[in-house]
Amino acid sequence: MEKNGEKAFHILLQGGQGEYVEKKSRFIATLRKCESEEEAAAFIEEMKKKYWDARHNCSAYVIGSRGEITRCSDDGEPGGTAGRPMLEVLTGRRIRNAAVVVTRYFGGVLLGTGGLVRAYTQAVQEGLKNCVIGRMRPGWKLSVTTDYGGIGKVLYLLGNVGIQPLSSDYGEKIVLELIVPSESAEAFCGKIVDITDGRAEVEKCQELYYVDKDEAEV
Repeated sequence: MEKNGEKAFHILLQGGQGEYVEKKSRFIATLRKCESEEEAAAFIEEMKKKYWDARHNCSAYVIGSRGEITRCSDDGEPGGTAGRPMLEVLTGRRIRNAAVVVTRYFGGVLLGTGGLVRAYTQAVQEGLKNCVIGRMRPGWKLSVTTDYGGIGKVLYLLGNVGIQPLSSDYGEKIVLELIVPSESAEAFCGKIVDITDGRAEVEKCQELYYVDKDEAEV
């Protein structure tokens, strides 16, 4: 994982579909979460079978948290007029682990290169409007161990900053697991120790990405 300089990215919490019409040609965009090339390829084939009677089923996908794998297909449209513009919508929005297929039903009027680029771009944008998009932020998974005298202060702090524990184990001591943003992890760890007068121990367990549910786009 890249460190503090790494930017957040977005994923599809729920796929969706949208449509754009240009000079009687219908462009139907279908988006789905795909976490591997195999999933993306299967999705594309599924859409081609579903819309077998369409003139074109163009596609694009981005796989990996850093967008390590990108592919696109014009499916018979003039080179660079469909798949590439579709892919650029995904990468421009920093959307990862997602695939899109835009199905075109020809309306009898040629759109030209510029018209095709505009139509395929707009179709993907319309599809994204009907998706639920989550923001993935870099963070740290922490383990907080404290005694029964300190747990009240710890839970009060968590409530103030809007963090819900992933798990809690009440034994001889209390162990909470939680995730905090990378940029505030060090300060948060120090705050836990301070408010419990040193009775709490905080361990940084794993650096990861997590869904910022407060910033989900519907």
